[in-house]
Amino acid sequence: MCGIAGSVWTRPELAIGQDVLAKMIASLRHRGPDDHGTYLQDIQLKPSSGSEPGVALGFRRLAIIDLQTGNQPLGNEDGSIQVIFNGEIYNFRELRNRLKRLGHEFRTESDTETIVHLYEEEGTDCFQQLNGMFSLAIWDQRQRKLILARDRFGQKPLFYRQQNGRLTFASELKGILEVPGTPRTINPHAIDLYLTYQYIPHPHSIFEGISKLPPGHYAVYEDDQLQVHPYWQLAGQREASWDPAEAQQRTVDLLSDSVRMRMQSDVPLGAFLSGGVDSSLIVALMQQESSNPVKTFSIGFPVREYDETSYARQVAAHLGTDHHEFKVEPDAVEILPQLAWHYDEPFADSSAIPTWYVAQQTRQHVTVTLSGDGGDELFAGYPRYQAVRLAGWFDRMQPVKRLAGAKFWQRIPGSNRYKSYARRWKRFAKPLHESPIDRYLEWISIFGESQRLELYNDTFYKQLRDADSGWFLQSVWQQYERRDAISAISLTDLSTYLPCDLMTKVDIATMAHSLECRQPFLDYRLVEFAASLPIKMKLGIKKSKLLLQKAFADRLPDQIWNRKKMGFGVPLDHWFRNELKPLTHDVLLAPQARCHEFFQPEAIQELVQQHESRQRDHSQRLWAILFLEMWMREWLPSAS
Repeated sequence: MCGIAGSVWTRPELAIGQDVLAKMIASLRHRGPDDHGTYLQDIQLKPSSGSEPGVALGFRRLAIIDLQTGNQPLGNEDGSIQVIFNGEIYNFRELRNRLKRLGHEFRTESDTETIVHLYEEEGTDCFQQLNGMFSLAIWDQRQRKLILARDRFGQKPLFYRQQNGRLTFASELKGILEVPGTPRTINPHAIDLYLTYQYIPHPHSIFEGISKLPPGHYAVYEDDQLQVHPYWQLAGQREASWDPAEAQQRTVDLLSDSVRMRMQSDVPLGAFLSGGVDSSLIVALMQQESSNPVKTFSIGFPVREYDETSYARQVAAHLGTDHHEFKVEPDAVEILPQLAWHYDEPFADSSAIPTWYVAQQTRQHVTVTLSGDGGDELFAGYPRYQAVRLAGWFDRMQPVKRLAGAKFWQRIPGSNRYKSYARRWKRFAKPLHESPIDRYLEWISIFGESQRLELYNDTFYKQLRDADSGWFLQSVWQQYERRDAISAISLTDLSTYLPCDLMTKVDIATMAHSLECRQPFLDYRLVEFAASLPIKMKLGIKKSKLLLQKAFADRLPDQIWNRKKMGFGVPLDHWFRNELKPLTHDVLLAPQARCHEFFQPEAIQELVQQHESRQRDHSQRLWAILFLEMWMREWLPSAS
């Protein structure tokens, strides 16, 4: 696992020198503390064939595979191909053997060199054959072009900035910001998207002119032009007919093989264990493959509603793992500045806090960890999928739907607790009259459309120019709308929420502590299979993940299969009335608050007052605004 950064330029005044390249990769040192490398070539003037662009490639290494000879940039025999690569290719040995039979010679045991020769053999078609997580850059000197690529599910990040005469890229936004003259002009549409989704979706970034390469895409920069192409798209438009027994065996085979492949490592390896079905199942399959007890790690909190350690302890005892449990008192005041620096962009998923702490503690014992991310999207594990089913029933029963969606429900006082039944019913019923995708957007939004409009000041609102934040979700939904509503929503989550939220959260939190995290559920073979399954195999009337339980029933205790899903969170509602109250007042309600550039101070004041008086639970909204404020203080020049 590593950090990469670099540039290609055709104008001499835009050249990236060794000093700037060194700063770019230094900003990514947490991603790769073990080693670094660079490749630098200025513009080459060749009268017979024109000039060759200048190129700078930088690399920070976290050594996982081939500890002795896996340094980068790594080239082919004559140096005409240079690769820098962040991630892991799990099928590299299979690809390597095939390339050897074709006559390619290898100098290292690394997966990176497999990419070098596979690109020589197949060009940009090579990405379709990579089973892994990656962001990478390939400099092809003969064809005078740079290729960028990102894995299918966005497990590894890649930002880029295109100018007239130069392309700059990096694993994290901060790497690009090290280039002198890079503007830090906030993209107003990104703020609107952030308050809708709690993240900024690709291809946007928080800054104008800087983009994210979408998952499953590659980009070619040639002759000062950038072309972005998909190399993989989930073919989930139709479901397949599967015999139940065959589907169960296929699930066992694919997930078991995925876990086996992701246990390749030359350094200590373990697993996150929350005690939920997905992480517990991954650990069970790891233990099956290991002759020694698997090292497992869980984290607990003082608030019982957010503490899953008893379940993790039960699974660890059942499987016989070498279990490590940590109890922490999360200090949001202390951790907020660190999160704001590492996340680069505003990021309002508060589960980044426990993810940060468990990564920090895990890194003291291992360098690689496996997790259960992706299981909920693939096998219908989120409780909100039951809401999608219930709403579909209301769609077929119009009189009942009109009653359920009546406005008087919204006027009935309810509990202010975030997870209360009254609050959840009111949130469910309010958008029932809308289309399936529009009401789903309303359910998952931090701020609904009307709430955002009440928050924005007039100056900022005019900058949005009638922007529609729903386009991101709706454009993906259209690819799957022929499927049943639950399958369409879960596949949409797989292409939106998973890469933009979950993978961002896990990548940044783990790499901040130089810890590599691998997700066996995101093997593309398993994803393609799960996407083809009918929803009845995954979701019952009261039970989720039916197929996983039938396929792996004997691997976990019944209490784990039947337990209520908790999620991975922190008690924000309590914090904003206690620990975070002074910071909230000092930062958000102060006249000099930076977020007042976008928001009306009176609207923020009302959110704070309603939350502290327990009229409403605005904890998620306040967290989003507070994180944005802390991010602005970290990354934007002070206002004059």
